[in-house]
Amino acid sequence: MGVGTGVRGPRGQDSVRYPKHPPKGVFEMRSIARGLGLGSAAMALTALTALAWPGTAGAAPSGTASLYAPSALVLAVTAGDDAEAGTVLRAVTLVCAPTPGGTHPDPVAACTELRASADRLDVLTEPAPDVACTREWNPMTVTADGVWEGRRLSYAHTFGNPCGLRSSSGILFDF
Repeated sequence: MGVGTGVRGPRGQDSVRYPKHPPKGVFEMRSIARGLGLGSAAMALTALTALAWPGTAGAAPSGTASLYAPSALVLAVTAGDDAEAGTVLRAVTLVCAPTPGGTHPDPVAACTELRASADRLDVLTEPAPDVACTREWNPMTVTADGVWEGRRLSYAHTFGNPCGLRSSSGILFDF
């Protein structure tokens, strides 16, 4: 008789009684088919969403301009006259756009100083006119690497000793 067994119902009509559990493989096939159907529905919904709102389907359109040019630097003080081979003693981050921030102790003043110097960092590393330092050779190198107003910036300056670094006229490397 196949899957069920033929029996008479309470009113005398023929009825088919199925076993408590479906034959092996029937349930698994139903689960797979249900999973494929749900997966297809999810993909179709995603595609329709992307078509309905084209601005949200990808990254920012290539033709739009940013509200501000990125300005973020990593500033470091290195022992020695070669920033590549020396030991980094201190390093901070400085973010100037959209708002001053980072790990620099005074990001507002440092960003103001950078804007005033128009990214000519040599102006900021000049020695203060009223400070006298010894002539010992214990070089300290400062570096600034990152992006300033949307342009790549890489700067290095070597001071003769720590006194020269401390007496520089700018506060950019005063950390």
